[in-house]
Amino acid sequence: MSRLRTPIAYCDTGSTTIKLGFVLRRDIIRRICTQFLLAAVVFVGLAFLLGGYVQALAHENHDHFSAGEPGNPQKPSRTVNVSMLEEGKRMLFDPPSIEVRLGEQIRFVLFNEGSEYHEFVLATHTENRKHAEFMKKFPKMAHSDPNAKRLSALSSGELMWKFTRRGEFEYACLIPGHFQAGMHGKIIVK
Repeated sequence: MSRLRTPIAYCDTGSTTIKLGFVLRRDIIRRICTQFLLAAVVFVGLAFLLGGYVQALAHENHDHFSAGEPGNPQKPSRTVNVSMLEEGKRMLFDPPSIEVRLGEQIRFVLFNEGSEYHEFVLATHTENRKHAEFMKKFPKMAHSDPNAKRLSALSSGELMWKFTRRGEFEYACLIPGHFQAGMHGKIIVK
């Protein structure tokens, strides 16, 4: 029995028909198309999972935060307005420094007054440097952590935080080039 029976082979994937350009029996065509579609689905699935895994590595230790813990919106807090600004080639936060009492809960109200995306990432200077290096490889990484917020141009957002450790911490924009342009500030917990 010859495999070369039909005059031309088509792969019908439902809404799309693909002309293969050589002659095969219908059952062989169906098997090839099914295996091709299955391989494509597996490849896309693996790429998605690996991409998520690599990005998850950047946020691997977030059951512990150096600067404290996520705040409770049901409890009292002090509001601190923070603006994200662009002045020529400089990028900055206003205010550049904030003082906080140990145990105080702060509701950061963030305003991106610039024309680019900006972030507010709360951590130690060392942690932010390490994460900034990782973000050079994945510049479009969006943060969904309790200690970070990414804002599009001319938008606002909030971040609630309780400071449970004394020391000096940093808020910074870790989008590549923004920290270097001056976009970082200091938090002193007394």
